[in-house]
Amino acid sequence: MSTSLKPTLNGWHLWGLAVGLVISGEYFGWSYGWDKAGTLGFLITTLLIAVMYTTFIFSFTELTTSIPHAGGPFAYARRAFGPKTAYVAGYATLVEFLFAPPAIAMAIGAYLNVQFPGVDPKLFAVGAYFVFVALNIVGVQIAATFELLVTLLAIIELLVFMGVVAPGFSTANFVAHGWSGQDTFSSAAIPGMVAAIPFAIWFFLAIEGVAMAAEEAKDPRRTIPKAYIAGILTLVVLALGVMLFAGGVGDWRTLSNINDPLPQAMKAVVGDNSNWLHMLVWIGLFGLIASFHGIILGCSRQIFALARAGFMPGYFSHINSRFKTPHRALIAGGVVGLAAILSDDLQFNGMTLTANLITMAVFGAIVMYIVSMLSFFALRKNEPNLERPFVTIGYPVFPAIALVLATLSLITMIYYNQGLAFVFVVLMALGYGYFSLTKTQRDQALDQL
Repeated sequence: MSTSLKPTLNGWHLWGLAVGLVISGEYFGWSYGWDKAGTLGFLITTLLIAVMYTTFIFSFTELTTSIPHAGGPFAYARRAFGPKTAYVAGYATLVEFLFAPPAIAMAIGAYLNVQFPGVDPKLFAVGAYFVFVALNIVGVQIAATFELLVTLLAIIELLVFMGVVAPGFSTANFVAHGWSGQDTFSSAAIPGMVAAIPFAIWFFLAIEGVAMAAEEAKDPRRTIPKAYIAGILTLVVLALGVMLFAGGVGDWRTLSNINDPLPQAMKAVVGDNSNWLHMLVWIGLFGLIASFHGIILGCSRQIFALARAGFMPGYFSHINSRFKTPHRALIAGGVVGLAAILSDDLQFNGMTLTANLITMAVFGAIVMYIVSMLSFFALRKNEPNLERPFVTIGYPVFPAIALVLATLSLITMIYYNQGLAFVFVVLMALGYGYFSLTKTQRDQALDQL
């Protein structure tokens, strides 16, 4: 049985994956942050999170190029601290990559519902899973080339959106009620800014997924740093541009709790029947598809890597003999996503299911970021001679900033989302129960690697 992935991805593929994994965050999800903090409050939160991600990516790239492994953070934590910490990193990453795709699929349904209001958005979301799980099974190079194409189209579309709505932009619109519903800043705005952290993280969530394609990259020690650095710079510019232009075209409060803020913002400028609007809906789908497709790829590689190392049933580590892709892991992630979509009428924590899915994904991501930065410092101390093709810029300041901001983000998220924090802990505890009962399985898997 084969458990090796085939290296076929070049630097452009990896940049497309880095941006594509995240770019749906520019199309939806972030506007829930306006509901919490207002436009100005959320802008401050977003800038702070942008600093966290920029410093994190510069540090994370050192780990990715030093230990190119499909498990990504799981592999770094195992090398730095051993299997228990590896479990925390691996399962936290799995939570992130399992809960993000159904949120994106539901946004795909919402966008298509603008064009076909008579069709249940759920049907579009379910159809997206079937199409893109199948595409990922067919082959990673085909999947990554498609990812690069749709990512380029999505970037072009975001630039077109900014250009079309620019004539309707007004600074007065953007700043009105901009501090948690108030026109002036006061200490009362701070809780809203803190509560909006998960939705600022959504702007950048999953860029670290490139690490899970490291085994399939050509010359990963050279191509991955370029992909990461160019990717984070691209995403920061797009995130700030989209948020500023969307917030200035009218009453931003009408966009603050929906899954399709960009089409609705464009309506305020060009009307309901403009060709520009129809173009945004159709081409805008590419942004959602790019992230949906890329995160499905990343999720399957995480399931595959955990199973190959004995942290999950070995059944999921099987590689398709024809396509050389982890088809069982892909299908498993799809089943979980479909279950989430079909439960989309459930309400929890006073938020829509989409907001809850985003928050759960962010919980997983933040825990993984913290463990990754701790692993970074541990490996610097314990393995000073480890080959590091990319050395972190600004060491030790950059990784320390990333670690501190991620820790503060986790603390505040727990405070403002106690119900979801409890669910996250329960999921991690269930996983740990499996982990504690399968030591022999992990030892056997380690002997085979």
